[in-house]
Amino acid sequence: MSITRTPYDDLPRALVDEIASAGLDPQAVYAHVALAFDEDLPGGADDVTSAAMPSMGHAVADFVARESGVVAGLAVAELAFRYALDQEVEISGRVADGTRVQPGDDVLTVAGPVKGVLTAERTALNFASHLSGVATATAAWVDAIEGTGARVLDTRKTLPGWRALQKYAVRCGGGVNHRFSLVDRAMVKDNHAVAAGGVVAAYQAVVAANPGLRVEVEVMDLDELRAVLGAGCTEVLLDNMSTDDMREAVAINERAGRPAVLEASGGLTLDRAKEVAATGVDFISVGALTHSVDVFDIGLDFRAG
Repeated sequence: MSITRTPYDDLPRALVDEIASAGLDPQAVYAHVALAFDEDLPGGADDVTSAAMPSMGHAVADFVARESGVVAGLAVAELAFRYALDQEVEISGRVADGTRVQPGDDVLTVAGPVKGVLTAERTALNFASHLSGVATATAAWVDAIEGTGARVLDTRKTLPGWRALQKYAVRCGGGVNHRFSLVDRAMVKDNHAVAAGGVVAAYQAVVAANPGLRVEVEVMDLDELRAVLGAGCTEVLLDNMSTDDMREAVAINERAGRPAVLEASGGLTLDRAKEVAATGVDFISVGALTHSVDVFDIGLDFRAG
């Protein structure tokens, strides 16, 4: 079956506005969905399996959660169906992104021509399942450190082309976004320190070149922490430190009048999350939220009859 490939300007305005209000660029999301269909239907081809089937009429199908978690990306899934089927599809019962669901919960209902729904099914599920996986993983970390005052932070360890969507899913799960690119904030890491001749020298070089820009510095030990605090740094990443060292880092910062926001990173596990958060750090950054997350199990079930 040939899909419609609905033009961006013909999408429902309410859907476009919803995606924009979520902090996403609707045109970029549309382009991402279009590219996904190009992967499935290269050169404008038809779905050879569905095209070979006899007329199957219209049907109603539900997106159903197969496990407990937090959903995200359902608006993108709707966009996928509308891109493929335009006015022939009806979407209802879509729960809000960020909703906690249980196995068996319906999270979206689609009604339309059977062949078209089958053609668009996997693309829509790919977006919803992956982004719900990110949101669910984030929520697990948020739950693990509840009551400590620390927040869960993401990283730039995202799938190429998926950063905005993955970071959106982190927000759906209750996490906080770190920088989006190499230009909206500076981060001085260990290799910068080596290249510049020291962590303080690297920090000072970045500050001099970018007046007013937020600059975070990664430190490997407590001596480096003291040095960068003395240089005026207000955002510090504590990399691969032991719990005891992180606790002492918080104390050093306290004695200095809390000049810096402290972020714990490196070698963290969910089992250790509460222990690390209890040291008094402000953030725990978790690359695994986006670089190695399990997809959330959502299925598409056609209703009988």
